[in-house]
Amino acid sequence: MFQISAAELQRRMGNGEIFNLLDVREVIEYHTFNIGGQNIPVAKLADNLTTLRYNKKDEIIVICSAGIRSEAAVNILSQNGYNHVLNLTGGLKALHKIKK
Repeated sequence: MFQISAAELQRRMGNGEIFNLLDVREVIEYHTFNIGGQNIPVAKLADNLTTLRYNKKDEIIVICSAGIRSEAAVNILSQNGYNHVLNLTGGLKALHKIKK
């Protein structure tokens, strides 16, 4: 499985890079705190692939709180032909730790 570390994502964000984020947390979690991107909860992802704003060839960074739901989402996307999907290792918790 393809991964991206919190440090690498932070570096890319710091460089002003624009990338495709898919946040697979529940809607309430997303609205409480998010770093952008499209929100489709992992439990609804397989049934809502047609609403995904990204192309199958785009790099997509999948995020959740701890990296577990996003790992499941990466598997769903990969099985459906998305070629360049990355899981944020450790999730938003890991990103928050390095921002301190």
